[in-house]
Amino acid sequence: MIVLGIDPGTAALGYGTVERTGARLRLVDAGCFETPSTWGLPQRLLAIHRHVVEQIELHRPDIVAVERLFFSKNAQTAFAVGQARGVVLLAAAAAEVPVREATPNEVKTAVTGYGAADKEQVGRMVAVLLNLEAPPRPDDAADAVAIAIWAANSERDGVAGAAPATRPVGALDRSAVTPAATGESSFDRAVREALQRERTARKVS
Repeated sequence: MIVLGIDPGTAALGYGTVERTGARLRLVDAGCFETPSTWGLPQRLLAIHRHVVEQIELHRPDIVAVERLFFSKNAQTAFAVGQARGVVLLAAAAAEVPVREATPNEVKTAVTGYGAADKEQVGRMVAVLLNLEAPPRPDDAADAVAIAIWAANSERDGVAGAAPATRPVGALDRSAVTPAATGESSFDRAVREALQRERTARKVS
């Protein structure tokens, strides 16, 4: 099985392809596709789409794995990631390649065992899992490879596929392959309760 992992972004898009044979994982390709800051958004998105199409045509992946937009403190960054995700999903759909999605925390937990791992920890574990002398560079490439590893291992374990409807989805992620379920999820409730506690604490202080 060949998996193309994508860490989406309009300025820099990480990509990484891994091959799984049984329990063995092998790095096929990895890198970071950057678009000039002087380009307008339409030109950047077109270039990203062409690059992803080239990667699909080159490696013929069985799955495209892409980071799911979860939460971002910077709305501008979140929208940029969402726009890049859109063209990645378009390229995969046009090539009729199934898409798997995971939040950053899901990927970090699968690769490092710790959902709040930093980029250095992710890179080190990617190198260990793929028997590399050093992590893929830059960090965007390592993140993309980590996404590919998550998808490859999930497929092996029989737990991948479109995300179940009960999985919490970021409020901004309306381009998800499997949208959020209607109604309040346990995650939404936890966030709401945390915000309420914060507001109460501010009033007390």
